[in-house]
Amino acid sequence: MKREKLSILGIGPIYVGIILVITAILIFLQNKGYFKNGEILFLKIPFIIIGILCIVIGIGLWISAVVNSRISKNIKELKLVTTGVFSIVRNPIYSAFMFLCWGICFIFNNLYFLVTIPIYWILLTILVKSTEEIWLKDIFGEEYLEYCKRTNRCIPWFSRKS
Repeated sequence: MKREKLSILGIGPIYVGIILVITAILIFLQNKGYFKNGEILFLKIPFIIIGILCIVIGIGLWISAVVNSRISKNIKELKLVTTGVFSIVRNPIYSAFMFLCWGICFIFNNLYFLVTIPIYWILLTILVKSTEEIWLKDIFGEEYLEYCKRTNRCIPWFSRKS
């Protein structure tokens, strides 16, 4: 059965809620004295710089997707957006929150928090593959499949040739 509309929020509230809770729990536990041996003094400045860069990337992705690409309008009109920020990453809003949470984790300077990098990526991949990618394939067919071949799911990157 072909879908006739898409949710504007998609899996966003679920994914963002989960990663925000995980990030908050890690920070709370660190502040309570857990994970102390993961704090490496000589990495503090590099981790803060990386954290700030991740946050800036996250904010940039979000603004590009929500404001510049007017994604809400395009979703309502059932249009597949493949230009702008969507030409370098298929899920820039989810990726924005992933980068924001990674940035926060880096700023707290704890090697143990690096585990969030694969965890947040894997979680996003599983959620998107089992929901939105199925819906979009159903609605847009071959056009969406071609888009998937040339554009990364989670990590912004220049388009691959198809």
